[in-house]
Amino acid sequence: MVPKGVFSTPLQGHLHCVPLSFSLFPRFRWTKSGQEFDPLMDPRLEKEDHSGTFVIPKNGNLSEFQGTYRCYASNNLGTAISEDMDFIVPNVPKFPKEKMDPIIVEEGEAFILECNPPKGIPPLQIYWMTIRLEPIEQDARVSIGLNGDLYFSHAEEKDSRRDYCCFASFPMIRTIVQKTAMSVVVNTSDDTSSDAANAILERKPSLLTPPDVRSEKQLVKGEDLELECIAEGFPTPIIKWEKLGHKLPDKARVEHHGKLLVVPSVDEGDNGKYMCKASNSHGVAQHFFTVTVEEPPEWVQEPRSQLHTIGSDIHIKCSATGSPPPVITWRVNGVPLEELTAPTTNRERLGDVIVLRRATAGNSAVYQCHASNRHGALLANANIMIMNLKPRFLTPEGREYSAVEGKAAILHCNVFGSPPPSITWSRDDSSGAVEGPRFTVHRNGSLEIRVVERGDMGEYRCLTNNTEGTAAIAATLAVRDPTRIIVSPEDVQILAGSAAQLSCSAEYDKSFNNDFELLWEKDDMEIASNQTEDSRYFVEDGLLQISNVSYEDQGRYTCVARTSIDQDRAEAMLVVLDVPDAPTNLVLSEHKNRGVKLKWSPGEDHGSSTTEFIIEYEEGQWEPGKWKELVRVPGNHGSALLKLHGNVDYRFRVAPLNAVGKGRPSEHTERYKTPPAAPEKNPENIKIEGHLPYEMDINWEPLLPIEHNGPGLEYKVSYRRQDLDEDWKEHTVKRHSFIVSATPTFVPYEIKIHARNQQGWAPEPRIVSGFSGEDFPSAAPDNVTVEVMNSSVVKVSWGRVHKDKLHGHLGGYRVNWWRLRSRTDAKKKGQHGERHTHAFPGDRGHGLLPGLTPFSEYSLMVMSFNGRGNGPGSHVVTFRTPEGVPEKNSAFRVMEVQKHTISLAWSPPREPNGILTGYQLQYQLINDTEGLGPLQTVNISDPAATKLTLKDLEALSRYRFYLRSCTTVGCGHTVTEDSTTTAKEREYFFIIYRPLSTGLPQRFGYTVRMLTCKSKSPLSLFPAGLGNAHQGISTQGWFIGLMSTIALLTLILLIACFVNRNKGGKYSVKEKEDLHPDVESQGMNDDTFCEYSDNDEKPLKGSQRSLSGQMAGGESGDSLVDYGDQEVQFNEDGSFIGEYAGHKDKRVSTEIKGPAQAPA
Repeated sequence: MVPKGVFSTPLQGHLHCVPLSFSLFPRFRWTKSGQEFDPLMDPRLEKEDHSGTFVIPKNGNLSEFQGTYRCYASNNLGTAISEDMDFIVPNVPKFPKEKMDPIIVEEGEAFILECNPPKGIPPLQIYWMTIRLEPIEQDARVSIGLNGDLYFSHAEEKDSRRDYCCFASFPMIRTIVQKTAMSVVVNTSDDTSSDAANAILERKPSLLTPPDVRSEKQLVKGEDLELECIAEGFPTPIIKWEKLGHKLPDKARVEHHGKLLVVPSVDEGDNGKYMCKASNSHGVAQHFFTVTVEEPPEWVQEPRSQLHTIGSDIHIKCSATGSPPPVITWRVNGVPLEELTAPTTNRERLGDVIVLRRATAGNSAVYQCHASNRHGALLANANIMIMNLKPRFLTPEGREYSAVEGKAAILHCNVFGSPPPSITWSRDDSSGAVEGPRFTVHRNGSLEIRVVERGDMGEYRCLTNNTEGTAAIAATLAVRDPTRIIVSPEDVQILAGSAAQLSCSAEYDKSFNNDFELLWEKDDMEIASNQTEDSRYFVEDGLLQISNVSYEDQGRYTCVARTSIDQDRAEAMLVVLDVPDAPTNLVLSEHKNRGVKLKWSPGEDHGSSTTEFIIEYEEGQWEPGKWKELVRVPGNHGSALLKLHGNVDYRFRVAPLNAVGKGRPSEHTERYKTPPAAPEKNPENIKIEGHLPYEMDINWEPLLPIEHNGPGLEYKVSYRRQDLDEDWKEHTVKRHSFIVSATPTFVPYEIKIHARNQQGWAPEPRIVSGFSGEDFPSAAPDNVTVEVMNSSVVKVSWGRVHKDKLHGHLGGYRVNWWRLRSRTDAKKKGQHGERHTHAFPGDRGHGLLPGLTPFSEYSLMVMSFNGRGNGPGSHVVTFRTPEGVPEKNSAFRVMEVQKHTISLAWSPPREPNGILTGYQLQYQLINDTEGLGPLQTVNISDPAATKLTLKDLEALSRYRFYLRSCTTVGCGHTVTEDSTTTAKEREYFFIIYRPLSTGLPQRFGYTVRMLTCKSKSPLSLFPAGLGNAHQGISTQGWFIGLMSTIALLTLILLIACFVNRNKGGKYSVKEKEDLHPDVESQGMNDDTFCEYSDNDEKPLKGSQRSLSGQMAGGESGDSLVDYGDQEVQFNEDGSFIGEYAGHKDKRVSTEIKGPAQAPA
């Protein structure tokens, strides 16, 4: 194969020469500046294998390698050449050493300091500075020209100095060189008069550069046009630029104080004539530039490589454009066409075309077309091959292809032959060619199948032939299921700083299990996730998680499901919502006294449109550093007119607001102080009060400091009686209150408060009305009556007090009442009950008093009140409330529980609210699920009853009891109590002790006995007063020790009893008594002792009613063990009560089997 061109360029001492395409056994040679150059002959050069590239070492003398190089790559079929490569060895630029004489000029004279920088590799940058590296200041008078010289349009005395230094910078070689410092001496005139000085200095302009009147400028398209005019004269000339016949290009700009016109990246439209005009008060100087924009060569048609059969006619075309028009030259295998030694009769050049007629194999070669003008050159290689060749496949035999159902598939058949072979495709099961609208055979031999179907799977054959022979290859097509995204990511709007999540899943052909990937892209760039520990992106199983979302994460996210043959994509937008960025470029304009216009540029809104801008201010006098809101403007505004207060030193800032929240405020503006002015407003919220009858207090809300508008703020207080025709009385104060003395009681006044400062008065204030001080009312309401509405509410009516007796604003009427007694008491109480008060605001003659106790006697009185206080009370009225329903019973207890009976006790209601007629007791069974059985009712007609025993109850059943007290009006509120019957009757044990001798101190000894008995009320066993026989004994130390001993013995005895009972034995107190007779037990036996508790309704005469000496109505008579929240205690006489056959409440679901109790 012929080399298809050569890539070559010098790079850091490397001269590359590599064929652009495969070629068989290429040979390389080089020329240097038109002479043969063999890199192999110089041992200092490093050569690369399999290419013509060589490396010039960086050390040693490189200048001998400087020149223009060209590479030639050849094989048996031709030679390709490279473009010219320039290898430049730059010298270190230096200014020549020279002695500089001082430059002496007269004041007002123009002069130039020449730099003349040394040559070097561009770009070149010129700087003028002092020895101390301080830049020479440039202005309209002094400037640096494009050639690096320093121009002075006229000399001034300050130009005298000895250290003008020119510095030349070469960035490509990182070198800066300095010229010897120059000295300038400016001679000034001895005549100090201004007229003489002006006569010498002032003159019309003339151009220092460019010289003459006209010049030409040629540029290459794309370069920057720079036109320079530097003028001298005094006054300093002003430079202006024009384009004759046209306006200056929009992209043009003027720099260096008008002396330089720059038109960047010129094109044909920038051709034309330009003029600079320097003018001052004495005249004008002009210069005209003719600008021509030219172009380096550009290809119109490059010569293309061709393969033809022997005997063909071949046309090789090469054309290029440029300004000036490029010159086209031809080479064959690197040799100029004119220098070929072997004549070729069938080759002819016709303009930009070379024609080969009836070409032969000997015409095969590499043709080079070279197009050049003064701005550049182009070189192209074209491989022309003339041969007859049997078809040869470049595509391997038996290649397997995979295609996706519904997509396109391409089967390749790349064949080379001469003449070009024809190509047909067939299926393995058919000898005919593949045909149909879905099948296309392209010019390069590839078979394209559009919309692949399952039936297209199988083997295909590519058949090719030409005049030299025939060949065929086979290919296999497998049809796969398409890759499809089944769950697409959805658009997300999320707040900055939170975590975002996008999900995606796909289905694909299972044959791609090892070749399937699901990845994510952001704005068409693949997301590299999970690469570092601090990566905010995490991808797993189609889930993309982004932590700590920022505004940079906003964009288009694409889920890509990809196999080796197809892919599917789904997109979603992630919009990051955040507060807006702070506005910028705040500018104050249109200053008008106390008004100013504020402009700003809105910041980025971060996905949520700005709804408002909040303009805030800070003043530097009263609250410096504190920002306050001034005004709000809509979010689509970029400016606002601000109305300000006078004599305030303002500065402003703007804060944006959107649906997410308030953004960071902008930077503040510069200070703006408004001029002083008279106040714009008067005080508000004027209050007129009278704390004393003969005074009037006037108070008002003072103006804020910022509202003063200037120094010296004070208030003028004016007032006059409203009911009289009198003049205003005026007082000036600096505070915000004033007291008017010696006023009549409660008369109307007109008041106004007028503000002023040193600049003048505020607008006329409004007049407000008020009254002078109030006094107590002097009359009481009359005709007070009471109407009973129900048992707890009455209606009170009264006659209104005349307004002349009120002496103030009527606040309303106040009713005081108190309870005298309950009507159930036989006698009236000697003193009043608690007093109550109820106020009825406003001017009214009646009101309702709620919350009274029924069946009671009350008294009340009525009085009026105003702002000063209450007036005298009316005469006292007594009334009675009717009977009502009773309050709840104050106590309701279960006193004793047995297997089939429960004893209840209660106390009467604290307030019967009438005459009690009896009680209503109801009860019902409760099962395990809190279900309620039928409700049984017992009506107790005896109002003095306080206890009741219910019989025939279910054993081990839980009951709920309801009790209400009743009067003739009805029954009152209900109290409840729950209890559970036992499995069997209970047994009680008792401990009784007595001193051995009544005449001796109690610490000498006691007789102690313990008894057991089945009883319903053990409290009836002991005589009344026994508990009081030894009051205070519990505080004696010996008693405490004795009780501790008894408690320990009792515990041991209880354990023995339980063990005995569990063995089936029976504990007999009588047996113990027989074994140990005691005088204290004479006459007492089990039978007589048990008789004490046969009937709990009839306690023994003289027996005590409770352990404490009195029986509470709601106290239970059950064993102490029944109440786990109470501690087991001894009586004061030493007896102990407890049960050793304990019971346990159980919840069971049963029905009440006993008959309903008859009314008691």
